[in-house]
Amino acid sequence: MNRSVSAAADSPVAAEEAAALFADLSKTPVVVLAVSGGPDSTALLWLAARWRAQRRRGPKLVAVTVDHGLRPESVREAGAVKRLARKLGVAHHTLHWAGRKPKTGIQQAARAARYRLLGEAARKAGARHVVTAHTLDDQAETVLFRLARGSGITGLRGMARLSPLAGGESDLTLVRPLLAIPKSRLLATLAAAKIPFADDPSNRDPRFTRPRLRELMPRLAAEGLDARRLAAFARRMVRADQAIEQAIDEAANRILAFGNGLAVSASGYANLPAEVSLRLLGRAIDRAGNEGPVELGKLEALHAALAAALAESRPARFRRTLAGAVVTLSGESLAVERAPARRAAQKTRNSTRKGTFTKSR
Repeated sequence: MNRSVSAAADSPVAAEEAAALFADLSKTPVVVLAVSGGPDSTALLWLAARWRAQRRRGPKLVAVTVDHGLRPESVREAGAVKRLARKLGVAHHTLHWAGRKPKTGIQQAARAARYRLLGEAARKAGARHVVTAHTLDDQAETVLFRLARGSGITGLRGMARLSPLAGGESDLTLVRPLLAIPKSRLLATLAAAKIPFADDPSNRDPRFTRPRLRELMPRLAAEGLDARRLAAFARRMVRADQAIEQAIDEAANRILAFGNGLAVSASGYANLPAEVSLRLLGRAIDRAGNEGPVELGKLEALHAALAAALAESRPARFRRTLAGAVVTLSGESLAVERAPARRAAQKTRNSTRKGTFTKSR
């Protein structure tokens, strides 16, 4: 990396740059800022407050800290955020994750609780936007995390600047204005402003996947696979995903007929490119089924089995169920419909005998 690029990566975020990052929030009446007290969210709070102070009107900023109650230091850290917010002229609220905490999957549960509480705070404040401090480094980690778990192209798009707030809060928008900013620049911003921040040791806990990936990043960067390159890869996946989705829309308009289920010419379906027919099948199952989003691996297995049946000169009758939908191939007719109720009931009985439950989505 040359010296000028290195210097830029370590330079504070200027006021003009921050104004551009927050520009699409200018006409929003109220904005909720998710501020944990760590370096990234503290920088978000400071940058947003400086941006707001330079404007004649709106939006009103409301900083929200979610205290998960998992560490004794969290109370003190929430208090520090409150004091900083008051100093910057920003309203602040601390919300608590009450109730029992799970023994496994604690990070996923904490994340779900955080977004739920942020959504509640946004509604109470009259806000439609919740702003988080996800950075370029977070984007790179997300791409690696999803790649390690076998995500398809859609998952490898990484995080978007704008998305519905997690947890089904479709009327609230999650905004990530710092997604193209390296963490090093946020640290430089705080250092220049002489603003302290909290250090959460769980961010380095090797029991969790993301800290382990974080440890790998310097070695990957030495091989050329740094955060910027991973983020560029995510942007290219966005382009590819958009092109594929457009191809699926066009194919759906040509060959699909929707009613209580989906009906399509088997030969028309068989002639589609594999990725298009895979996703088209997934859309049909999501529409006809009642068990939530279909897992990619299971969808790929069904797609492969269906492709093998279609490749036969005289295909035998094919019938498979997945995610509450039944896929039937009979001659030239390919249908995707809601699975019979008795199948769902049998699945529930089997799950009960195993000591598990079927989650309704």
